[in-house]
Amino acid sequence: MRQGKVLLFATAALLIGSGPAFAIEVNKKIEPPGQPAEIWEIAGEFCSIKTWHPAVENCVETKEGDDTFRTLTLKGGGTIKEKLLESDDLSYSYEIVESPLPVKNYTAKLWVEDSDRPNRTVIHWDAQFDANGASDDDAKKKINDIFAAGLKGIKKIAVENTPPDE
Repeated sequence: MRQGKVLLFATAALLIGSGPAFAIEVNKKIEPPGQPAEIWEIAGEFCSIKTWHPAVENCVETKEGDDTFRTLTLKGGGTIKEKLLESDDLSYSYEIVESPLPVKNYTAKLWVEDSDRPNRTVIHWDAQFDANGASDDDAKKKINDIFAAGLKGIKKIAVENTPPDE
């Protein structure tokens, strides 16, 4: 009987180990002052990232057929090409096409929504990806750091745009 249990566990481990890897997820959010439409004015254009992300020096938006792409030039060198997948009034999703980042199969969504706090907006930036040329932890940390810096950049502009209390 014991041998049967060992065989069962070994088979289960083999099946789990040989299955597809689970994507790494990064889910970040921040709550700056302002209404969702006001915050989306800062962050919502696909190439507005050059105004709020401290690592992005420039962004060029292009069309290839019906598809929209942005090419980000990074401060310190390097470029990232991303394809817009979907967008609406308060969100967009995209995928990385070419990048020096240690990721592959990368898709992400940036969106805003009302906060439970008055005159605040929740900005979400979520991604799913696989590590590429780095450990899962290192790839996750890299994307987490990128998202944190970007969300802080949006919040900084939102705070600067908020009138002082009367």
